[in-house]
Amino acid sequence: MVSQIEAPAAIDAKRRVPQAIEGLVQVFTCSHRSFFTNVMAQALRIAGQGTPVLVVQFLKGGISQGYEHPVQLGQNLDWMRCNLPRCIDTPHLDEAEAHALKELWQYTQAVIHHGKYDLVVLDELSLAINFNLIPEAEVLAFLAKRPRYVDVILTGPDMPQAILDVADQITELRRSHQP
Repeated sequence: MVSQIEAPAAIDAKRRVPQAIEGLVQVFTCSHRSFFTNVMAQALRIAGQGTPVLVVQFLKGGISQGYEHPVQLGQNLDWMRCNLPRCIDTPHLDEAEAHALKELWQYTQAVIHHGKYDLVVLDELSLAINFNLIPEAEVLAFLAKRPRYVDVILTGPDMPQAILDVADQITELRRSHQP
C-alpha cells in the first residue's frame, strides 16, 4: 500500500507556508538608541534559516547606499539605508534629504507589497514618525494592507500610541541599573 500526501490549496508554492499563518507586528522600543543589535541578531537568525528578510534603516546614512544598492548579508537578508551623507538626528532636513527618505519609504512599501520578504525590520521608524518625516497614518495604512504572512518589526524610542495599539508584541528594553 502506498500513501500519498496532498498539499492543501492554501499553501503558497514559493514559500511552502500556509497562507492562514498571519504575520505579527512587533515593536521594540527603548529610551536610548543602542538596542538595534538585538533586533539584527533576530533578523540574521531567521535569514539563516532560509526566510527572506529586509532590514531598512530610515535615519542612517553616510555610506551612499540607498535602496538601489542594498547590502546582502548571506542569501536571505537585504539591508538598506537611506541615501544620505549623514545620519538624521533632527527633523530639519534639506530638500534632497527629505526626497531620499520619501523614496526609501515608498520603495519599502512597494517591495513588501510584492511579497518578496517574510520578515521586515523598519529601524528607527518611531523617530521618523515623531520628526514628521513619515506620516503616522501612512505607517498604520501600510501595516493594515501588508501581505498577511509578513512579520514586521518596528523599532525606535517613543513609539506612537496608535502603533502600539496595533502591535501584537511590544518589547520595551530598559536598563535595570545605572553603570
